Amino acid sequence: MRTLCARSLYPKTASKKSNPKYPPIVKILVNGATGNTGRKLVAELINRGHHVTAIVRSPHKLPLEIRDSDQLSVIHESVLDLSNKEIAHCVKGCGAVASCLGHSMSAKGIWGAPRRLVAEATRRFCRAIKKNNSNTPTKFVLMNTAGFHNPDQDQQISFAQKFVLALLRLTLPPHADNEEAANYLRREIGQNDQSIEWAVVRPDNLTDDNRISEYEVYDSPNRSALFDAGETSRINVAHFMADLIADDTIWDKWRGQMPVIYNKTSNPISGA
Repeated sequence: MRTLCARSLYPKTASKKSNPKYPPIVKILVNGATGNTGRKLVAELINRGHHVTAIVRSPHKLPLEIRDSDQLSVIHESVLDLSNKEIAHCVKGCGAVASCLGHSMSAKGIWGAPRRLVAEATRRFCRAIKKNNSNTPTKFVLMNTAGFHNPDQDQQISFAQKFVLALLRLTLPPHADNEEAANYLRREIGQNDQSIEWAVVRPDNLTDDNRISEYEVYDSPNRSALFDAGETSRINVAHFMADLIADDTIWDKWRGQMPVIYNKTSNPISGA
């Protein structure tokens, strides 16, 4: 199964979809907003007319055009340093929470603390959402990796890939962290939670591009993330995550799933 996205940026307005289960989302919380993908997601959401609350350790890393937006609220703090009460306050009134958290690609970032940044943040924010007991479900969109094998799918992988994945799980804390975060959503939150609905976005090898290009979304990888990796531009990941948040038709298609996203072509979308 796949979908093809080839659309320009939304105009500066919130989603026009009308669905009593999902009231129009105005306020969105973004974790990892100063990362290479997180910055693009914040810009995309602001461009669509949403109000974004970003939890960041280094606000100066946000692009100036984002920092100057009256649609952005910044919480200057490390995610895991927030108390449970503060996290509950952060998510209160949010229609969606998006996580672009990740580990920096340095020795300290890979092997240093916190080794379970993504998983622990996912757990704490989901618990806060459930504690707030909203009348409507909150969307939780987690950025992950195509290297995560979804056990719920009948996906055939080679013995060599199974071996390498097991090795990565033991030797690279960021990979184990991503697996733990995704598994928390599929096992602990599940498909029938009344407070949280989720989707895990799995890009392949991340690349940088300043313009949105056509991309394809599959329900499972169509190539080996280890031995035949595809490419996914960060701006396309941000665009798809914003689509999940803003468009209820797209959300209904992918909620409770772990879609894999690949670039289709390097040709930019007209007008993007």
